[in-house]
Amino acid sequence: MTQLLHPAAQHGFSAAAELYQQVRPSYPQEIHAWLTEQLHLNANSRVIDLASGTGKFLPYLIPHSGQLTAIEPVTEMLAQLKLAYPLVETLQAFSDHMPLPSQSIDAVLSAQAFHWFANLDSLKEIHRVLKPQGHLGLVWNQRDTQVDWVNALAERLAPLEEDTPRYHSGLWKKVFEHQHLFQLKSLHQFAQQQTGTVEQVVSKRLLSTSFIAAMPLEQQQDLKHQFEQIVLQYTGKQPQDEISFPYITYAYHFQKIAE
Repeated sequence: MTQLLHPAAQHGFSAAAELYQQVRPSYPQEIHAWLTEQLHLNANSRVIDLASGTGKFLPYLIPHSGQLTAIEPVTEMLAQLKLAYPLVETLQAFSDHMPLPSQSIDAVLSAQAFHWFANLDSLKEIHRVLKPQGHLGLVWNQRDTQVDWVNALAERLAPLEEDTPRYHSGLWKKVFEHQHLFQLKSLHQFAQQQTGTVEQVVSKRLLSTSFIAAMPLEQQQDLKHQFEQIVLQYTGKQPQDEISFPYITYAYHFQKIAE
């Protein structure tokens, strides 16, 4: 996240940090193999979890790194991370200015976040801290819109996004054009589901979305009702009924190009 946070990130994630920690999905178990087989993480690896938020990705990095540092600029998000993972080293910093020595890190991972700081200054800083041939892993959980009710929810969300950076816009990819810092090595996709009540894994999960969490509370509650009505219309499930929310996880592996 750059020195000037997007208002949706600053206000939304500050206000909804606790909700974010409670309702956001975890990541598929295949990520463990991806980290070791593609990014070559091991017990000696020095790893950064960049824009780590509340620490949702940390359980996947902790078993595969010798020295792990979580970097997050939003105070409220970092506070939730420290509560959940008090033993993990943390830094409150931005992606374009990390207080770390050059060429000291084996891998930088960023889960559910890179679209917020997809700029050349951040890419140069990641390149600086990575060792030669170091790895950059970018991971996103995305709602599976091939499912009818999930697509209906996405269509309701679309007009609310405005200029908020989003993975699915694809704009974050532009920073990798016409640069000689990183090369894409692979893209892997994994399917997973988050199971719980409609209220927990659908409506409250959507309320943790940055641009919704930044809205006035009354507007958020109105949207919550709309989300639950969409699910009811398509599935017949009430807010306290159990449902499985389908996701597709995208895992991009980039490698540092030597200077």
